Formats: sequence, structure tokens, C-alpha cells
Amino acid sequence: MTSPPPWLTLTSDPVPGAVIDGHTCRTRAAFFREAARALGFPAHFGHNWDAFLDSLRDLDRPVLTVSNADELLADEDPRQFAILLDICAESALPTTLAASP
Repeated sequence: MTSPPPWLTLTSDPVPGAVIDGHTCRTRAAFFREAARALGFPAHFGHNWDAFLDSLRDLDRPVLTVSNADELLADEDPRQFAILLDICAESALPTTLAASP
């Protein structure tokens, strides 16, 4: 198995940062809602991937932690999770995917 990229941490330990729960983010709509809340996106956030990337670029050093990461976007096509990872990589968003307890 290869190592994750430097912006991605895989852990079962508690970590700091904006936290969203994968259990409540099984769909894109739920993910965008929770990410906007956790990261403090503006009210005009567009709830789509382009708006997510734009909003990340407007933040000063955001950090995103996903608990129960195995459930994140689980009700979506797997390509949606890949898009999220691509955006995290492109924006250099430090991201932690935490295992379910």
C-alpha cells in the first residue's frame, strides 16, 4: 500500500480542525451543508463542488476532519468522493479521515 499524500492524514485518534461527521454526510447535499457550517462558509455558498473549492480558497489555512469517514458520501456515486479528494489536493486543504470508533 502506498502512503497517503502529505495533505491527507488517516487516523483513529482525535484531531483538531473543523469537524464533520461522515454519518450525517452520506449525500453531496448533506456534505455541502455540514462543510459550510463547520468551515464557516458565507451565506451565498453555492452548495456544489466549484463553490466548495472557491470557498476553501477564501479561507485562511482551513483544516477539515471527517469522523466516521467510511460513511462520507456513501450514498453517492464513488466518483463524488474522488472529486472531494481532488479538491482537497488542489486546494492543499489539510484533511483528516478518521475511522469510526
